[in-house]
Order: sequence, then C-alpha cells, then structure tokens
Amino acid sequence: MAEDTDALVAMARILSPHCRVTRMSSGVLIADWRRTRFLGMATADIRKYSDGNSEERAELFTDLLRAGCASVHPRDYSDTEVGIWLRGVHLLIRTMGFGRALRLLSLAAPEYARADPPSAEDVARLKRAVTSHGRRGWFVNADCKAEAVTAFVLLRRRGLKAVLNVGVREHPFALHAWTSSAGVCIPRADPHGHAFTPVLSIEGGGQ
Repeated sequence: MAEDTDALVAMARILSPHCRVTRMSSGVLIADWRRTRFLGMATADIRKYSDGNSEERAELFTDLLRAGCASVHPRDYSDTEVGIWLRGVHLLIRTMGFGRALRLLSLAAPEYARADPPSAEDVARLKRAVTSHGRRGWFVNADCKAEAVTAFVLLRRRGLKAVLNVGVREHPFALHAWTSSAGVCIPRADPHGHAFTPVLSIEGGGQ
C-alpha cells in the first residue's frame, strides 16, 4: 500500500500542474481538465514511476506526452525576462493604478498549482533578479508594488503557490507590498526593519 502511495505521489508530481491523478480500483484515472481529456493507467504501470528504472520512466512519460496528458515544467525565467516583466508591471501600475492592476492578476496568473512545492532556492533566485532590476534601473526605482506583483505573476505562471500581501504601518503611515513563497518574501516584508500589518492577501496556485 505504501508503494502504491509513493507511485501516485510521483505520478502526480510529474503530471502537475494541469492534471489530477485519482486512485481507482484497478489503477488510476488521469484527468486533464484544461483539455477535457481522461486517461486510465494500470497500477503496474504507475509503479514504474516510483521503483522502475530511468528507461521505463522515460518510456511512460513519452506515452503521456503523446496522449497530451503531460507537459514539461516551465524553465526558470531568464534575467532579461524578469526585467521585461518588471518594467511592464511598473508601467501598468503607473497607468491604471495599483488597485486596478490587481484586478488583472487572474488574467496574467493562471489558477493552477503544481504538485511539487516551490523551492526556496528557486524563489530566492527570482528575488535576486527582481530586486536587482528594481534597484539598478531609474524607471522602476525600487517600487515594492511592481516587484511584488511581478514576483507573484511569474511564480503563478510556473504553477507555484504564492501569496501577494499588501500591508500598512500606522506611525508614520505607509503602505508596502510583498509576495511570499516557500518562506521567501519579494521584496522584504519588513523593509528597514519596519513591520507592516497585512490588510490584503491574494493567494494563488490552486488555492
């Protein structure tokens, strides 16, 4: 029974974010809700993902790709892509306002989640890229709102869970925005050591 559970976890991780794996009496049902496709697999085949060799796993994954029920996880965003997104988000906020820009998040950040949790190293790598572009360019000029929204959208587009927070400080009054994922905040949740109380939190990634 434990082996079957391990196999299901491995299968769900490979097929996420678009597919869901459900245990059946003689195997599993793979449901791809985005394409409205369903595929059944026997328990023996599923176990190859947990205890099979690399050739067997590759063969099964190729079959799933051909069936349209699997996709390769998106790669990390390049430094150039992060910079383009950050400048675009900053321009959008300046043009439409922060509140209206938040309403567009559902269009830019799809609502699905990968089975594997976000890696703190990957999020930290994204943080370095976002904050670096935000501070070295005169156009963005360390705008926390643009940095937080950019990080939120890029994480969501990779199917990773993230929370966009908007916080307030009373004395002196100030607003601050940051995105948290895997225990990493982009930008910092407490800039210059000042704590902000969240008044708005937008969750994403299958929440």
